[in-house]
Amino acid sequence: MGQMNQTVSHFFAYISKIRWIVRWGLKRNAIPENVMEHSWEVATIAHALALISNRRFEGCYDANAVATAALYHDVSEVITGDMPTPIKYHSKGMQAAFKEVEVQAERELIALLPSDLQQDFEPLVVSSQVPKDIKQLIKGADTIAAFLKCQEELKAGNSEFSKAAEDIAMRLARSDIPAVDVFLEVFAPSYKLTLDELLNGSEKVRSLPAQ
Repeated sequence: MGQMNQTVSHFFAYISKIRWIVRWGLKRNAIPENVMEHSWEVATIAHALALISNRRFEGCYDANAVATAALYHDVSEVITGDMPTPIKYHSKGMQAAFKEVEVQAERELIALLPSDLQQDFEPLVVSSQVPKDIKQLIKGADTIAAFLKCQEELKAGNSEFSKAAEDIAMRLARSDIPAVDVFLEVFAPSYKLTLDELLNGSEKVRSLPAQ
């Protein structure tokens, strides 16, 4: 049984507020998306990329560690909010300023944890401490999730996402992670299916735009 009179930590209650942070803030969304649901999707995709890499490309990832890091990859946005990509990368000065704010936000979140747990969470919450190979997989998964979001919006008749879909497709085409190509080929096409088609085991999968 744990020690009595332990100090209360606001960490998890605070980061749970990412459910109220809406993504794609500068675009009209047919289907709103918050940071919490985005993080779950990125975590599942990153987990799959790790396993694909291990099984098919001689990778040696700890898939569970990858999934866990992906779950936390955007928690600093509970402080910074979701910065739209066109603004974040508008200039080198803007990018550097946002990075500084992001680093400070990560440190403030870590400080909310009990002192004996802070070291355990730093490789999850502090982006500079996430292992480079894991960060690369998470970035790949994040890009796939953004691409799927764009396809979902286009399917709903929202042309607001057409240029973003093209840009993200080009980024995926330049990816040097073989598992990304596998995911796009094996799993992504099914996102085009309706629920009835998925439940009926339809094999008529409509192809996604060429990468």
